[in-house]
Amino acid sequence: MKKIITLYFMLGVITSGLSQFAPYTFGKGIHLYDKDSSFHMKFGLRFQNQYSHQWDVRNDDLGNIGDYKGNFLVRRARLKWDGYLLSKKLKYKVELGLSNRDLSGGDSREYGNASRLILDSWVEWNFVGNFSLWGGQGKMPGNRERLVSSGNMQFVDRSRLNSRFTLDRDMGVMLKHHFTLGDQFLVKEIVSMVQGEGRNVTTGYKGGYNYTFKVEFFPFGDFQSKGAYVCSDLKREQKPKLAVAVAYDINNNAVRERGQLGAYIQDSLGVYSGKTINTLFADMMFKYKGFSLMAEYANRKTKDHDPHVYDASNNLMGTFYTGQALNVQAGYLFKNNYEIAGRITTVRPNEQVGPNENEYGLAFSKYFVGHKLKLQTDLNYRQNYYYGNTAPNQGKNDGLYWRVQMDIHF
Repeated sequence: MKKIITLYFMLGVITSGLSQFAPYTFGKGIHLYDKDSSFHMKFGLRFQNQYSHQWDVRNDDLGNIGDYKGNFLVRRARLKWDGYLLSKKLKYKVELGLSNRDLSGGDSREYGNASRLILDSWVEWNFVGNFSLWGGQGKMPGNRERLVSSGNMQFVDRSRLNSRFTLDRDMGVMLKHHFTLGDQFLVKEIVSMVQGEGRNVTTGYKGGYNYTFKVEFFPFGDFQSKGAYVCSDLKREQKPKLAVAVAYDINNNAVRERGQLGAYIQDSLGVYSGKTINTLFADMMFKYKGFSLMAEYANRKTKDHDPHVYDASNNLMGTFYTGQALNVQAGYLFKNNYEIAGRITTVRPNEQVGPNENEYGLAFSKYFVGHKLKLQTDLNYRQNYYYGNTAPNQGKNDGLYWRVQMDIHF
């Protein structure tokens, strides 16, 4: 990893004699241009340092709190390069994750027994008109909250809907298109075909390909500065802006319990087995004069409506996380760049999969330089309860979480 980082810096030094640097502005990255503007590279570094607190709430009783746990954590630490080659119609991006949470999970044969360093590595070519072809590894066109960068969030971290149902990152190709109806009604469409097993898989896919279809509507025109995928109304839109999107994903013969994420489903001999899973997403973003509202719905099911996978001897091999979830969050940004936000998330997995969950959150943020330098804290209460159960908790307590995080993006 040190060699990779050193190589990039050496390339920057070598090319500086043939190129020029743009004046640096905090949060905007370091920009390098070729003298004829046929090449552009922006380099950025960001990290999040977090202090988290957690308590169990016994028997659903907020008066019976205990089992405190607290820890300091480098939640994310990332390097990224992006820009264009030859012309602005050929864009690229590379992003590396350096924190332990980004690198973990790669010590298995699916990842070549190596750390999962690469987050994004893609090229996008605007080959004609409003059509673009994307290829490589990156985020799939699924739920809005996942497509919002982890550096542009309204809460310290994403909701339970995202952790349970997101498509996350994968490797493959996408075809993108957009058009405008009338003066301002913008429509964007995406079709993708990817491997279906997530990022950095090195040994080839075990199941079938994954296909995603997404369409997004902007009835009042586009947001400022890609604001449809940035939480909080930092631009203070002076006219109402709304984005509404629907996506449908088909993961053929998926062999991981959450599609691109989760444990691999395999028998005692290491033979993979899976099912086709279908996921529906519907979401929206609204902003106006400091007020922001984001909502999303997810629904996942297996093709045969049975989340369990059994081997030839009828032994349980794995269980897909199926069901549905709803997340709604809203916030108001005051003129002094303090923000208060609230969030409600409900997760309803199928009865055989796991407990129902309700989560209620309250967040406070101070934006010093927008999302590039901010201090955030949130308090979340998570309820767990089981189908057909009358006894409290059925062995699983509720949780109370308080987190504080500083986010810095050079």
